[in-house]
Amino acid sequence: MNAEYKFNIEGLMAKDDVTPEEDKQIHLAYRKMLRSIRSELSEKMEAAISKAYWLARLSHGDQRRKSGEPYIFHPIEVARICAAELGLGGTSILAALLHDTVEDTVVSLEDLTREFGEDIAMIVDGLTKFSTIANVREHSESSPQAENFKKILLTISKDVRVVLIKMADRLHNMRTLGSMPPHKQLKIASETSYIYAPLAHRLGFYNIKNEFEDLCMKVTDPDQYKFIEEKLKVTSADREAYVDSFIKPIKKTLKKEGLNFRIFGRVKSISSISSKLKNKQIPFEEIYDIFAIRIVLDVPRAREKSACWNVYSTITDNYTPVPERLKDWISTPKSNGYESLHTTVMGPKGRFVETQIRTERMDEIAELGFAAHWKYKGVNSQENIFEDWLSRARELLENPNNDAIDFLNDFKSNLFSEEVYVFTPKGELKFFPKGATALDFAFDIHSEVGYHCKAVKVDQRIVPLSYELKNGDQLNVITNSSQKPTEDWLKIVKTGKARSKIRQAIKEEKLKQGSIGKETLERKLKNLKLGLEENVDTLVKYFGAQNRLDFYFGIYTELYDLSELKLLKTENNRFLPERIDSPEKIPVKKEGNIPIARKRQFKGTPKLLIDGEDANTYPYTLATCCNPVLGDDIFAYISSKHGMKIHRTTCPNAEFLQATFGYRIKKAEWIDSANIEFVAELLITGMDDMGVVQHLSEIITHKKKINMRSFSMEGQDGHFEGKITVVVRSKDELNQLIMELKALEEVGTVARIE
Repeated sequence: MNAEYKFNIEGLMAKDDVTPEEDKQIHLAYRKMLRSIRSELSEKMEAAISKAYWLARLSHGDQRRKSGEPYIFHPIEVARICAAELGLGGTSILAALLHDTVEDTVVSLEDLTREFGEDIAMIVDGLTKFSTIANVREHSESSPQAENFKKILLTISKDVRVVLIKMADRLHNMRTLGSMPPHKQLKIASETSYIYAPLAHRLGFYNIKNEFEDLCMKVTDPDQYKFIEEKLKVTSADREAYVDSFIKPIKKTLKKEGLNFRIFGRVKSISSISSKLKNKQIPFEEIYDIFAIRIVLDVPRAREKSACWNVYSTITDNYTPVPERLKDWISTPKSNGYESLHTTVMGPKGRFVETQIRTERMDEIAELGFAAHWKYKGVNSQENIFEDWLSRARELLENPNNDAIDFLNDFKSNLFSEEVYVFTPKGELKFFPKGATALDFAFDIHSEVGYHCKAVKVDQRIVPLSYELKNGDQLNVITNSSQKPTEDWLKIVKTGKARSKIRQAIKEEKLKQGSIGKETLERKLKNLKLGLEENVDTLVKYFGAQNRLDFYFGIYTELYDLSELKLLKTENNRFLPERIDSPEKIPVKKEGNIPIARKRQFKGTPKLLIDGEDANTYPYTLATCCNPVLGDDIFAYISSKHGMKIHRTTCPNAEFLQATFGYRIKKAEWIDSANIEFVAELLITGMDDMGVVQHLSEIITHKKKINMRSFSMEGQDGHFEGKITVVVRSKDELNQLIMELKALEEVGTVARIE
């Protein structure tokens, strides 16, 4: 390090309390990171990386991770991931080595600016802010996670490398999550699943996206993860033999044609297999697309398309294709640059096989996403793929009216996976998330076009605004200056941009109408010789409004009856809060927002520990969205209005709650809950044979002696679907019942309703 370096290096070295063996391992890790760098580095950059390593090493000298290893292993590994798995260059690697120094050590941003320049300091500053969660009151309506994420994503407009390095940081943290307590693992996994996995997908890092999802599933649904993992091990030899028999004739033909290629089978991620099991409700053995065959060609850029189609022809000469499962992302690449030709064919033994055909360039883009895009800039057919998306993201980020949680949901919807492509009247190609509507298209053209959208024509015929876009549609928007957005439009649109713009327009209209409502209230209070400011917040609580604006708007729309004011007692020109706060006296109309508490979904009081303490000190209920039973992995969530709720870790709402309101999450665990009964719902499908209802009820009520609370069933064309609500004592009892029902000849699937 240079002689002018500000820090007392000897002082820092004194803190470097590693053993000789650890010192050796640290140097090995650093050299491994250097070997993983793909790009050529200048001598100046090599020297800067070395200096960054020593600064990080010495400043983190006395720090250790939860696992007990020296902390410096973490920044070195984050830098290695940036180099090897994200394909980033010297600047990102240097920043990755320093990414925790400002937050955790005596190093300041000014020090980094002086030693490494403003670019590095700006990236590290963004990464430091990324890790800082604002302190808020426990029952605050705002979400610190959402607020913080919104601020951090603003760095996209300055340098997207901040997000990429943070993604590498999160990947290493997920890989080493085992040293954290289970409830903290759950929070981190949920946040990763909610934001980082979709972000990795959107930036084209498919391998990292899959790994994120698998690592998250390992935490949130460990039983299912282990089940699939074991099944994959058991079927490994059979699968490899099948892949060899499938590719043998294809390999022979491609070699005859003189092509340079790689061909191999690739097992799909455990999380994607789990999704198929849940969506299709079929046994593991009946999933045909557990693996895919990939053929990667080494051909010049000019021959790529024709070579891929020639290989497609070879495959379909040997095996019968399924036409509706052909996906051509070579002629029309995905909006994140992904190019490949996918087809499904009927292989040997009557098994469907998915085959992916691409070139080495396409494969590198598929593996390295954003980084490969820059490498092939000027060569790729879609030069502005990321710039277009980033500009859309900036629109959301820079909207001052966006509430943080609304923003986070809108931004996440922008990280869509499946897409459709459509055309403007002039033939311009536009991409949208699958499920997007004609109204989304109108807002994508321009905000004003969306605001005044009266109708939309698709291929010259008028369609509803809720029409779902299909590949190849050509759309034309018809506007009318008198048309305005409505609340119903929020139910129609799917894209973050459209939702954000509609909310903004509705809020502006609400402000206008709310000002009229405010004037009405002022007149009423004046007649009662009362002031507005002294009483308005009390009245907001009394009428059950969310805030002042909603209250004023409710007055304008006659949701709230101000004649009630005359019935309320006052003292010193103020309404009496103890009288008004009485829930029996709240005169809200049925259309209001006051939620009705549901009855508890269990008999008796299950015994729980929350944060290690007896749960009886908290007012809590079991969440009806997932109906946890004894034995389920659970967590506690402190809601702002309904007290403590106990959710399953696999609850459909768990990911959102953990990622957005992590500060309200508490660790929860069952203790002895003998003689307590829980409600669970089952979805059963199968053949609609004579006596199927009797067979089901015999197992449930007679053999297993389980109480059935409700039973509904519909049959059509020899197939039935039934929903059964049962009362059980534990997860084990429920699982045994499911196994018994599955064993019935007439039953196809049995699944617990989430």
